[in-house]
Amino acid sequence: MADKHLSSQFDSELNGVSARVMELGGLVESQIRQAIYALSHFSLEAVEQVALIEQRVNAMEVEIDHELASIIGRRQPTARDLRLLLSISKATANLERVGDEANKMARMVKSIIESGAARSLPSSDLRVSADLASGMLRKALDAFARLDTKAALAILKEDDLIDKEFDGFVRKLITYMVEDPRTISASLDLLFLAKAIERIGDHSKNVAELVIYLVKGKDVRHTALDEIETTLLQ
Repeated sequence: MADKHLSSQFDSELNGVSARVMELGGLVESQIRQAIYALSHFSLEAVEQVALIEQRVNAMEVEIDHELASIIGRRQPTARDLRLLLSISKATANLERVGDEANKMARMVKSIIESGAARSLPSSDLRVSADLASGMLRKALDAFARLDTKAALAILKEDDLIDKEFDGFVRKLITYMVEDPRTISASLDLLFLAKAIERIGDHSKNVAELVIYLVKGKDVRHTALDEIETTLLQ
């Protein structure tokens, strides 16, 4: 009976820290939404909201790390339970970094607004890749919650779309800078903003890879997609 009670407590702790990760994910998603709104409407108010949410994201990451350290220290988990806790730790780190990238987006938007060059540059073109990155994160969190490896694989494939959007946008910015050197400063802000969006996609991809690691016990980082598909069929 005592062993069953301890097992039940452990399960409750695992469920609790997993729920905290989803809560963190929700906060980060709201950061991205505010950053995209700031970009679309050149809103300084939205920029400030991103910074405020960033403080909560950072605090929650620290809290989850403490919870994980406490669980591992007291329970000394093995096998799948240990993989789950390690995956939660890595997912938390990636979510915090997504928050950092959203904050970078907001800072770049503020710089563009203050430069006065916002209307003369193709900032609206970034909305497509920003929406793609936001959608990837949402789907990655859903796949993590449901341990859905098929959804995780689809996310890995989707990351290529954001990379292509980034490459196309860079080419367009270069054209703007060559044609009008006065736009170079603001164009560089947009370039850093585009890179932040691409990095959000990369971190979302990392979360998707953790789903496969958790379910299959195999680290698929730096693995070709066809090899990952083979792993999922095994």
